Amino acid sequence: MRIAGAPDASPGGAVAAHPSRRALYRPPYLPLSMGSSWDRLARWRDAKLGDRGDLWHRALIDPAVRRLIGPVRGLRILEVACGNGYLARSLAARGAKAVVGIDRSQASIRLARARERSRPRGVRFEVGDAGRLRFDKGTFDLVVANMALMDIRDAKGAIREAARVLAPEGRFVFSIAHPCFDPDDRSVWSVERGFGSDGVYRDTVYRKVRGYREELRTLVPWRVSHHLVVWTESYHRTLTTYVRYLHDAGLAIARLEEPSPEAEMLSGSPQGPYIREIPLHLAVEAVRLDRLRPGSRTSARSPAAAGRRSGSRGRTARSGSSRRGSRPG
Repeated sequence: MRIAGAPDASPGGAVAAHPSRRALYRPPYLPLSMGSSWDRLARWRDAKLGDRGDLWHRALIDPAVRRLIGPVRGLRILEVACGNGYLARSLAARGAKAVVGIDRSQASIRLARARERSRPRGVRFEVGDAGRLRFDKGTFDLVVANMALMDIRDAKGAIREAARVLAPEGRFVFSIAHPCFDPDDRSVWSVERGFGSDGVYRDTVYRKVRGYREELRTLVPWRVSHHLVVWTESYHRTLTTYVRYLHDAGLAIARLEEPSPEAEMLSGSPQGPYIREIPLHLAVEAVRLDRLRPGSRTSARSPAAAGRRSGSRGRTARSGSSRRGSRPG
């Protein structure tokens, strides 16, 4: 799960490159950290996310994700790239039957387990790889990946595995940085201030994007302190690519949202008012293709109703180790 802090100041003066991040720079006075980057970020991310998510998650991204998830009572849920596990634990608190969180970062899983021990919700956290899940076919009613796929090298494999472990009426809900408006450092805000016809100064907001069709790997800087920047990998993919990955896995988009900022985001981040005009994220609910075909028994059922039926079967998640990691993949 990607931290979604803005270039807004965080405690101690640290600055996080947020999902609209990427002024990709390499200040010569800050060391470059690669390799186990997500492990090195784990404690910093845990402090920012806490039990409710940081500002960008709780007041922008997560409300849309939760709407797509809907009621969870009785469901078997897998969260891939779970980070410190705050979302998985909140789903368990809402009545999910069984919740498993996996992340490739061992340090993140240790912190997630520590939070679970201090306030048990019944969530199992495991180190795992999203592209090679160690679960049987049809184990889960819901798979969630919150702000992760764009940071997973093998996103196609991760989506294929999510589809494989879903029950026949299961759903895959994920959020990503908006491929159209926040591909990487090739997208920036542009704000013009001028007089309106009524003589009042107003800002006109634009989002400048170039090179959208060119799919690239980029490095994202996370300023953990005044003296350290940690770099992680991110992968820009077009909407066409994501839809193809879903289709190849036997999934289709059932619902889609472009998260809009809530009041806390509007007042808490200078980018809040901009994002109210131009979205920087996508939240998607995908279901099996056969559920959308004419004549399918489930094609007319609402996602909430389908989730209730799927969750009523009384199965529990397997206890084998899982596979998947927070952003790396």
